[in-house]
Amino acid sequence: MNLKKMLQNSMMNLIAWFITAIMLIPLLFIVINSFKTSSEAQQMSMAFPDVWQWVNFQIVIERGNLIVTFFNSMFYSVGSVLLTTLLASLAAYVFARNKTKLHHFLYFFVVLGITMPINFITLIRVMQTLQLMNSRVGIILLYSAIQIPFNVFLIYSFIGKIPQDIDEAAIIDGCSAIQLFVKVILPLLRPVLITVMVLTFLNTWNEFVLPLFILGNSNLWPMPLGVYNFFGMFHREWNLISAYILLTSLPVIIVYLAGQKYIVSGMTTGAVKG
Repeated sequence: MNLKKMLQNSMMNLIAWFITAIMLIPLLFIVINSFKTSSEAQQMSMAFPDVWQWVNFQIVIERGNLIVTFFNSMFYSVGSVLLTTLLASLAAYVFARNKTKLHHFLYFFVVLGITMPINFITLIRVMQTLQLMNSRVGIILLYSAIQIPFNVFLIYSFIGKIPQDIDEAAIIDGCSAIQLFVKVILPLLRPVLITVMVLTFLNTWNEFVLPLFILGNSNLWPMPLGVYNFFGMFHREWNLISAYILLTSLPVIIVYLAGQKYIVSGMTTGAVKG
C-alpha cells in the first residue's frame, strides 16, 4: 500500500514538474532572446546567443521611455494597494460584525461587482463627468474600485473566523472603535491583508486595457502600455522587445515570489491562534 502511494505521489510530482516546465517556456524564451542580436532573435529559437548582448537593456532604457513608465506603474500599483487594502478591510469588518439584513444586502451588493462586466462607454462617460480622465488619481481610483469587491469577499471570510469575544474584550479594556480596528483586528488579518496587497499589486501592474482607454497622455502610461508602444516602434527588433518585456515582468516576479506563501495561507487560513 505504501509503495502504491509512493508511486502515485511520484507520478503527481512528475506531472506537476512537466506542467511547470511548459509554463516556464515562454519566460525562458523571452530571457534568452533579450540577450541576442537582432538577427539572432529573428530566428525565434531557444538557442543561446553567441555573445550575450547586455547593451540591449541600455538601449531599451534610453529609447523606450522605460524609467517614466516604471515609476508610473509603481505609483499606480502602490496607490491602488494602499487604497484598496484600507477600504476593503474596513468594509469587510463592518459587514462581518453586523448581522443585519441591511449589511447583508450591502455586502452582497459589493461582492456582486466580482461578476459584473465593465461597460467602457458608461465608464468613460462617468470618468469624463468627474474630470478623472487622463489623470493619475483617476486611474488609481478606477483600479481600486474594480478590485475592492473580490478583496472584500476575501477579507470578510477571514474576519468571520475571528471570535467576536476579542472585540468585546478590547472594548472593555477601553479601546475606541478605531483603536480596536487598528491595534487588534488588523494584526490578526496580516495573512489575508498581505494576500490582498500582493494580488492587487499584480493585477494593477499587469493591467493593459483600462489605461489604454483612460490615459491618453503617453507620459502617464504604465509599463504594459510602454511595451505596446515600444513594439510599434521596433516591431522587427525582437531582441529589444524581449528585453523590454523582461524588465516589465521583473517587478511582478519579485513581488509574487516574496508573497507566494502568504497568498496560499491568506486564502486558506482563517483560524486565530493563541
